[in-house]
Amino acid sequence: MRIAILGAGKMGVWFAKFFLAEGYSVVVASRNKDKLSKLKSELAVETADFAEAVKGADRVLICVSISAFEEVVKTIAPSIRDGQMVMDICSIKKFPVDVMHKHIKRGLVLGTHPVFGPGSRGVEHKAFVLTPTNAAEQEFAEDFKDWLEQKQARVFVMSPERHDALMSVVLGMPHFLGLVTCDALLEQADYAETKKVAGTTYRMLFTLAEATALETPDLYATLQLNLPELEKLESCFIEKACEWLKLIQQKDPAAIARKMEQLKAKLMKANGEYTRSYDIMYKMLEATEN
Repeated sequence: MRIAILGAGKMGVWFAKFFLAEGYSVVVASRNKDKLSKLKSELAVETADFAEAVKGADRVLICVSISAFEEVVKTIAPSIRDGQMVMDICSIKKFPVDVMHKHIKRGLVLGTHPVFGPGSRGVEHKAFVLTPTNAAEQEFAEDFKDWLEQKQARVFVMSPERHDALMSVVLGMPHFLGLVTCDALLEQADYAETKKVAGTTYRMLFTLAEATALETPDLYATLQLNLPELEKLESCFIEKACEWLKLIQQKDPAAIARKMEQLKAKLMKANGEYTRSYDIMYKMLEATEN
């Protein structure tokens, strides 16, 4: 099988390496000729422009930014043939799926979201979301799901709208917390020294803060502006932060204890069982380090 990877960014390169390791033939396309030249010298891949890469491929994986997405889809649409599968890996799904349906009249499209970054090793235990919108896409999604699960990936099939609603919480909210936290921590003159004496809890905090702040600005801006209900969720966070700050300002330890007990009861109900806080923290820390 021949796979066309459109885009030579971090995730495009990751998928090129992944499919090569699976024994597939890979052709990579990008407008950045320097990236293509470097990639060709480092990996056993062919390189081409977008239209040429698509013509010879069995499957096409679009790995470009949201801002460039529609232009790339328009470019390749005339070259897509019957029986060809076109997928994307955007972190939001309704917009790219709508764009592919609008411009690609032949072949089959499927929205996908690998919920991990380019630092991941393989797909074992990693989450993939597939977003079919009709029976034909559903059938392919089930086959693709089976293939991924054989490699021990965790695969979820849902609508693009449901995906975006979940990503408001899964991606948008942590990004918001990370950016605001980093902004606040860097206001402290002794920030570097605090890291030296950090325990598990603070390590989790500054790891999230720094990882978020050092990410691609365009991607994070796109997610913050396009994920549904995210502004409402972030406003809720600010309201809750003000509630807790008010309790602290009142200097009433009993009130804080009652609030924590209420929170614990809600958490137990939401989880279905009680998990010790340090178990949660260590699991989260392990996830960030992996």
